[in-house]
Amino acid sequence: MQEQYRTVARAGVHETEINRSRFICALAPAATEQEAQDFVARVRKEHPTASHNCFAYVVGADASVQKASDDGEPGGTAGVPMLHMLMRREVRYVAAVVTRYYGGVKLGAGGLIRAYGGSVGEALDALGTITRQRFRLATITVDHQRAGKLENDLRATGRAVREVTYAEAVTIGIGLPDADVAGFTGWLADVTAGSATLELGGEAYGDV
Repeated sequence: MQEQYRTVARAGVHETEINRSRFICALAPAATEQEAQDFVARVRKEHPTASHNCFAYVVGADASVQKASDDGEPGGTAGVPMLHMLMRREVRYVAAVVTRYYGGVKLGAGGLIRAYGGSVGEALDALGTITRQRFRLATITVDHQRAGKLENDLRATGRAVREVTYAEAVTIGIGLPDADVAGFTGWLADVTAGSATLELGGEAYGDV
């Protein structure tokens, strides 16, 4: 698994005008390829009279799924430069649709490549990106007496507390970078006088 990846901070739209053509770039996070396809379909429905609705998306922290469409523009002048921009900016789990309303002036192949790729780059700049880090999921089990202070200590030291469950004992779900597991185990033993147990689980990504 990748140690970390970047993705778009939020869904949004950025518009630019080039030689009287309107280029409207819609970006959205997409956790799966189906989500990306649904987003593309939604944007197309919003702009039924547009000249073109070209798209590109990248799904997977390792960019395992990559798709692009020129939607009637000359081959390789729209979807591919959009995809290249997403890859160059190293953003993942993201879908981009650039809607073009033709303004009567032909841009030529080079102009189209710059316009479509540039629209995605400008939208990324406008909406911003966030970095997500790979974490090891772990569960701490501790007695009620120590649980409140331990939870406070975890948050104070910047640990990613995911959930807290109160039953016979208290379980606290956290996320740990792999490199921190050994050091954290020692810290936990110190602050709980060895009374807490740590169980390592699977992996997930979380905000840095």
